Amino acid sequence: MKTQSRLATRFNALQGRAALIPYITAGDPLVGSTPALMRALVAAGADIIELGVPFSDPAADGPVIQQAGERAIAAGTSLQRVLDIVAEFRQSDTQTPVVLMGYANPIESMGAGPFIQRAVQAGVDGVLTVDYTPEESADFAAAMDAAGLAPIYLLAPTSTVARMQQVARLARGYVYYVSLKGVTGAGHLDTDDVARHLAEIRRHVGIPVGVGFGIRDADSAARVARHADAVVIGSKLIEIIREAAERAGPQAAIEAAAHWLGQVHQAMAGVTRGEA
Repeated sequence: MKTQSRLATRFNALQGRAALIPYITAGDPLVGSTPALMRALVAAGADIIELGVPFSDPAADGPVIQQAGERAIAAGTSLQRVLDIVAEFRQSDTQTPVVLMGYANPIESMGAGPFIQRAVQAGVDGVLTVDYTPEESADFAAAMDAAGLAPIYLLAPTSTVARMQQVARLARGYVYYVSLKGVTGAGHLDTDDVARHLAEIRRHVGIPVGVGFGIRDADSAARVARHADAVVIGSKLIEIIREAAERAGPQAAIEAAAHWLGQVHQAMAGVTRGEA
């Protein structure tokens, strides 16, 4: 009998509350501080952590996350180092799901098979590869699923019913709905529009649907939490980490990130999905 994944266990435990999923870039502000940052975010209320794998040509990322990736690469953060970070985090936290978010090139450089094996050994729970479309990645998704890794896919405001159905066949863990057209950190969030799109997605997708892009404060997170199964928040958190690190160093960055995420968690804590 297949053991229930950490992702499924976590979503089941939420009982109508949206998961809070912070996105951070592995290796920023320092490679060695990332496991401590992950632990601090969990203590502040993170339900799942999305760990960005830095890449030199991140087409879907806005300037804030691009620059975080550049800093991480300059500090020597590779895909293997990201997996080492997850393994170090797992030494003290065996319960919080960790999802890697990145691009195909580092995976293909390592090799899909070796990557899957090493990710499982490190304690990764899911992988979102921005430029692996469902049409081109069925074999990779099947191999991940067989190994216990959740293949996670993006949907957007422009996604067709056919694309939603393709994603529904392959995706595990959760689906990531990109609430805005454009790159991370851009645009104005229309919660009513998000709710309409989520309703359509759920007609075709049977697993949890998280919402990201455009969520920059506790108020917008709480509004989205009324409709989504998860709230993903990244660019604003990266900004806070960068500013605090430049001002007072990595430990200050960890503390500032945890304090801010704690405020978001508090705003979401009293919100039940489906509330008016």
